[in-house]
Amino acid sequence: MDFKNKSNSWQALWVAAGSFSSFAFGIISAAILSRLLLKEDYGTYKQIIYVYSILLLIFSAGLPRVFSYFLPRFSIEEGKSIVNKVTGLLLVIGFIFSLFLYLGSDLIAEILNNAKLSNGLKIFSPIPFFLLPTLGIEGIFSTYKKSIFIAIYNVLTRFIVLLGILSFVFFFEKSYEFAIYGWVIASFFSLLIALYFKNLPFKNVISRKAKLSYKEIFRYSLPLMYASIWGIAIKAADQFFISRYYGEEVFAEYSNGFIQIPLVGMITSSASVVLMPIFSRIFNNNDNPSKELLPIWRNAIKKSAMLIYPMVVFFIVFSEDIMILLYSEKYIESATYFSISVLVNFFNIIIFAPLFLASGNTKIYAKIHLFIAITVWLSGFTIVYFFTNPLYIASNSVFFEIVKIIVLITFAAKILRINAVDFFPLKIIGKIIILSGICIFPCYLISKLLINYFEFYRIINIILILLPYIVIYFIGANFLKLDYSNLALPFIKKIK
Repeated sequence: MDFKNKSNSWQALWVAAGSFSSFAFGIISAAILSRLLLKEDYGTYKQIIYVYSILLLIFSAGLPRVFSYFLPRFSIEEGKSIVNKVTGLLLVIGFIFSLFLYLGSDLIAEILNNAKLSNGLKIFSPIPFFLLPTLGIEGIFSTYKKSIFIAIYNVLTRFIVLLGILSFVFFFEKSYEFAIYGWVIASFFSLLIALYFKNLPFKNVISRKAKLSYKEIFRYSLPLMYASIWGIAIKAADQFFISRYYGEEVFAEYSNGFIQIPLVGMITSSASVVLMPIFSRIFNNNDNPSKELLPIWRNAIKKSAMLIYPMVVFFIVFSEDIMILLYSEKYIESATYFSISVLVNFFNIIIFAPLFLASGNTKIYAKIHLFIAITVWLSGFTIVYFFTNPLYIASNSVFFEIVKIIVLITFAAKILRINAVDFFPLKIIGKIIILSGICIFPCYLISKLLINYFEFYRIINIILILLPYIVIYFIGANFLKLDYSNLALPFIKKIK
């Protein structure tokens, strides 16, 4: 296999491999802890992650994305100076983040109406100091076409975190506190590994200081921070309402189920990581970027749709089987949340962040997120006041996520001075959706037969259904001339 191949497809593959490791280790951890911890304790553990995720986007101040924007515009000799400068900032901010989390733990616990959160957040508080300086690995290695190191880094550090969490739970005490103790230890080792990896692209390179000031860095990153704040506000609204008004057990069901298909995130995030430096170079060197950028964009969307849409249809139809398989029968209610959440995956294959960020339109990007965030929170309070069903909160979140994507489409078209429909290979997308719907129908009937009459276990049922679904789909794809061989051909040619 050619590990040094620098094509966009290969770089995206390595980023996706790294994302897959994050997903795999995360889902393994969730599946095991769901079974080992009491539902109430597991809900508290997920609330701690929820709090950290919100504050992380605020305290990171958009700095991790600085690498993808500035490194392509400077020489590799100046790159080390930029990496060290930004990593130093993240180290200082990480310390402030940890201090805030420790001192604010009582207030956060009161806001989320869970007294146990206070002690859990105090135990968790060193983790931001260790993890913030690790951010930005993807931007560094994607810029220099060394994305294989992203995969290696993610596999290594995620394994260490998984090992730390589960070893403390197994060997000391089955509680969320000891899960966090293990996470703290693992985070320290992750920091050491990240600092080593961040210097790898500059090995044997004579470094020189880049003429990049802190003022320039923050001029670019702060609007990203605002966009991140509003973006997390959109995602955090439903988590807040369900956590505060419906209790830890409902939050545990919600948090396990209200996720999008991880493989979708792998595909879109890997494409975004690879495209960001490319788009940055295009906007920096071209007065009319749409001519060069649009074919790359459309090709990325076409490939994403071919991979993602068949999965989305399968996961929606078999959401109950998947949730029971992952988390056991006691989390069967999570299936409804999962079905609602996965609907977004029909829309979020469109990766707007690289376009807005590479073109310098970070303020517009932030304002769109602000508008949607305000609307989500106001509508959420209205739903809580008039209704008692948490599913309405989840549906509200999905609705406005789709609205946000539509608004971003409109503004992206204005930036490139094109029609919005020009972004999409609509004919191919239509074929994929129709074909997926037709192929899943007989598989669903077979599934019901296996469960009701033969009492197959869920995992056997999913395996037996997935295989014919794939076979039927590819037969149909060949008939409709959806050329999946083109997706695999670049990789097959490079495997020796």
